[in-house]
Amino acid sequence: MSRIAPLSGFPEWLPPQRIIEQRVLDHLRATFELYGFAPLETRAVEPLDQLLRKGETSKEVYLLRRLQEADEGERGRREDQLGLHFDLTVPFARYVLENAGKLQFPFRRYQIQKVWRGERPQEGRFREFTQADIDVVDRGELPFHYEVELPLVIGDALRGLPLPPVRILTNNRKLCQGFYRGIGIGDVEAALRAVDKLDKIGPAGVAEELMRTAGATEAQAKACLALAEISAEDASFVDAVAALGVSDPLLDEGLAELVRVVEAAREHSPGLVVADLRIARGLDYYTGTVYEGVMQGYEKAGSVCSGGRYDNLASAGDDRYPGVGISIGVSRMLGLLFGASALTVSRSVPTCVLVALPDEESRPASDQIAAALRRRGIPTEVSPSADKYGKQIRFAQRRGIPYVWFPGAEGAADEVKDIRSGDQVTADRTVWTPPDEDLHPTVGAAP
Repeated sequence: MSRIAPLSGFPEWLPPQRIIEQRVLDHLRATFELYGFAPLETRAVEPLDQLLRKGETSKEVYLLRRLQEADEGERGRREDQLGLHFDLTVPFARYVLENAGKLQFPFRRYQIQKVWRGERPQEGRFREFTQADIDVVDRGELPFHYEVELPLVIGDALRGLPLPPVRILTNNRKLCQGFYRGIGIGDVEAALRAVDKLDKIGPAGVAEELMRTAGATEAQAKACLALAEISAEDASFVDAVAALGVSDPLLDEGLAELVRVVEAAREHSPGLVVADLRIARGLDYYTGTVYEGVMQGYEKAGSVCSGGRYDNLASAGDDRYPGVGISIGVSRMLGLLFGASALTVSRSVPTCVLVALPDEESRPASDQIAAALRRRGIPTEVSPSADKYGKQIRFAQRRGIPYVWFPGAEGAADEVKDIRSGDQVTADRTVWTPPDEDLHPTVGAAP
């Protein structure tokens, strides 16, 4: 049989990496619930027309069709086609519209799921990956204070993990739109999409695209780039914008809102949020605060979390459901760290105790010991074979299992051995408990 080649962009973690991923997801889930976000899961597919509402995404959507359709040459109409969701915001907006009568608003939800995106795989970027999203949606109007709250939630969620610090770069679409309008650019949305490409194509490329797609003059493009250069950890960015000499009511509104976000974050978590006016988020539906989080030491890899305020993504007739959300690219973040060998796990299996097997006839007795330990929440397995005890201990060592349990012979007391230190003591299966740090695998940063 020929060797099977892996599919590029579809990661399959090894067990130690999967344990790390599970611990990360458990921590994110617990933090989101501490803030009152309710769990949600939506279907993997959406109608193609729904998926394409978000903006420049048509080339990234994976279509879903039956093999029989391909064989029969059926193409189907676009409105009948289904695609795999490429983020969790679009399906969430659809879910809100379908279930609005059953939800209590403001609705706070978190969602941790796989998504699919047909982009070119590279370090930290995959075609199938896990995202962890939080959103708050309200009916009619969404108070601004939620735009202040969400980056603080993300900061708390990520700070409790052995990850490099994440800084959330923040801007406000009103600020940018007001500035572009104030200098006379006609196509504001095209200008936002062009500036969003600053990291990819550089200032010269952005200037060219501003002139080509947004109708900007050379002077207007220069002004847009000057705005994008402004960054501050406090409200001093207001003076820097004022120095550019542009006036517009929407610009003033965006500045005031961004000040509230930055100042609240400085009080809650100094260094977490930075006002960075190059952050534009090129997706069309954002209308207010926008966020992009980068891991320190991995800035060149781009953002590991992003999101923003949206007012018009979810609407039906006169009913409107504005929201704000942030998505953590869990697979992206972990892919970068796995590639750098930056994370460690204390063992490659969940097992805390290996029950030794004196001989095959004793397997039922060893199974009873394992069952008693499991009933008390101690992850336990029985040795796969009745080899000499030295070989059974080496089996545990190879897998990182810290304890080996030796059943007592002919009425003698059982004993348990910490195979790291060599300490061996008598033990009662009904009361013995390992130290908390040994009960489950622990995740840490590599030295």
